[in-house]
Amino acid sequence: MKTERQIEITTVALELISEKGIQGLTIKNLAKKIGITEPAIYRHYDSKTDILIAVLDLFKQNTEQLFEKELQNGGKAIDKIEHLFTNHFITLSRTPSLVSVIFSEEIFRNEPVLIDKISEVIGKNDKILTTIIINGQKNGEIRTDIEAGYLSTIITGSLRLFVKKWQFSAFSYDLPKEGKNLIDSIKLLITK
Repeated sequence: MKTERQIEITTVALELISEKGIQGLTIKNLAKKIGITEPAIYRHYDSKTDILIAVLDLFKQNTEQLFEKELQNGGKAIDKIEHLFTNHFITLSRTPSLVSVIFSEEIFRNEPVLIDKISEVIGKNDKILTTIIINGQKNGEIRTDIEAGYLSTIITGSLRLFVKKWQFSAFSYDLPKEGKNLIDSIKLLITK
């Protein structure tokens, strides 16, 4: 369980990332923005990496709940996929700085613990999405001429590129609204 100060530090870290990019997240900038000393930050987190782990853990917790909920819900697989990605678009539009963190594998390549954390999130989500697709294939909703794991990769890759384009446009358009068009296109591609 995180303390109030730890939650504040992760929240402000996301704000800093949003304002200055991932490189702008330094202990010095963080302490200044919160109005405390750098040693005070170190009383709650040992390093910048630990703060980023806390941010990734927050994202992991939210996405796991979302994916697990859809997996357990009744209904069509196509609807579950739509709900998953609609909710992702809504979450990311509310906290655009998350994009800089969760899609930063290149920046993190020298930080194995961060790469492991991102890989863990991606792996878990991919497994659930693949299960949803398999169930949809069994129910005759989703095409079976493409293996479920590949469909999961195609869907997730499309989502990833779409969100990165939104980031590169300086978040200039309504992600959930435009995301609906992407979801509709994906549904056309994968339905039987």
